Amino acid sequence: MPENKKLALICEDPANLFEMARNEDKKLLETLNAHGWTAEAKDWKDQATDWSSYGLVILKSPYDYHNRLEEFSAWLHKLSASGVRLLNPVETVLWNADKHYLKEIKDAGFYIIPSVFLEKDIPTDLSSLFAQLGTDKIIVKPCVSGGSKNTFTLVRGEAGLAEHPLNTLLQQEAFIAQPFLPEIHAGEWSLIFFAGRFSHAILKKPKEGDFRVQPQYGATIHSVLPGSAVIEDATMLVQRFAGDALYSRVDGVMVNGRLALMELELIEPLLYTVFEEKSLKNYMRALDKRMRVLS
Repeated sequence: MPENKKLALICEDPANLFEMARNEDKKLLETLNAHGWTAEAKDWKDQATDWSSYGLVILKSPYDYHNRLEEFSAWLHKLSASGVRLLNPVETVLWNADKHYLKEIKDAGFYIIPSVFLEKDIPTDLSSLFAQLGTDKIIVKPCVSGGSKNTFTLVRGEAGLAEHPLNTLLQQEAFIAQPFLPEIHAGEWSLIFFAGRFSHAILKKPKEGDFRVQPQYGATIHSVLPGSAVIEDATMLVQRFAGDALYSRVDGVMVNGRLALMELELIEPLLYTVFEEKSLKNYMRALDKRMRVLS
């Protein structure tokens, strides 16, 4: 542990969080303080904070970063320029903030859900996406996003695609289109890693008639243990692209026994610590490991 034990845990205002997220932030803060840190919850947008006074800054739940990415990036660079330690590291966070990172993962040979990127200000015939992705139903979401904001479902043959709101939004930002996989009804898997080591996994099932798997949209969640091959593949992915991360979450769906990657979450993932009694112990062990590297 560094000489300066003052730690800023970057959190969303608890009043804006659903219960599970709020409780996870609170429990992590208590655990950090119980392990010798002087930890406090902070808002990254707080202009009055002297960030250089902290020995470590850890991102936990800055859920609004994608709405203010330019400002958030400037804040990250400010920390870096001031010599403030950040976990996850600045370069990793910035790389992960835009879903174009999935191209790099695919090019490295990892199994991801087929994706088509719709670039900003480039005219796109939305009806052509169905043939490109070989499906009759598509999910489209911003490349910089969170919490299902501006996420759309497109269906082959539906009227009004030429006037769809997505056409206007594409003048503002890039989007990613992926086929709607029926496997999502069986649930989305999340594998949580701390310092590159598998900790635990959960399965999120959307409520009837929905596809969103976030708890605030009524999804059910329970603990699961993936097969050894799935854990091994996810571990290789994390070690390749998040080898310097304190925390990582690998999200995907099972397709023919393999985990098809949807997202690699390295900024503000819910860690589902309530579903694994050793999760916070694993987190603290990983933090000790990362601090030895940073020291």
